[in-house]
Amino acid sequence: MMATIFRSLLTPALRRPLMASSSSIVPRTTTTSSPIVRAFSSTPAQSATLMQVLRGCRKPQRARHAVSPALSGILAPALKGVCVKVGVVRPKKPNSGERKTARVRLSNGKVITAYIPGEGHNIQQHSVVLVRGGRAQDCPGVRYHLVRGALDLGGVGSRMTSRSKYGTKKPKKASVG
Repeated sequence: MMATIFRSLLTPALRRPLMASSSSIVPRTTTTSSPIVRAFSSTPAQSATLMQVLRGCRKPQRARHAVSPALSGILAPALKGVCVKVGVVRPKKPNSGERKTARVRLSNGKVITAYIPGEGHNIQQHSVVLVRGGRAQDCPGVRYHLVRGALDLGGVGSRMTSRSKYGTKKPKKASVG
């Protein structure tokens, strides 16, 4: 006890925090100050007047539309459907090529256009496929993907990377001997 009192009297660095923390009236004497918080704009935001509110100036925020509207009504990640037509779509401006798509009649009765991922496919008219959400970014109007390796749509053959996305099994090791 005596040692702590003696130490606090001799060292001025220890004495200053003790005095500042013991009394709430003593102002803090430090060189660094807290940063000044400023509003984003220098002019204050004006609130609407009563007449503006009565006239109807405030509009509610518009609801966001679903990325995959045909699947948003159900509580399932995917829906079964039957292919109506299989075709190709030309991608938007900077890209070129032919993206494989399929018109699918879902089990809830809606007809949608779905993208067929991967190289090559084996579906044709009347094939039963599994449809998940997710748009093809460079194909206008295509908001769905077909699940590879499910139902009638086979996986991508000889795929080595990202096999789970394309329904490909792990290749067997070659036996020596």
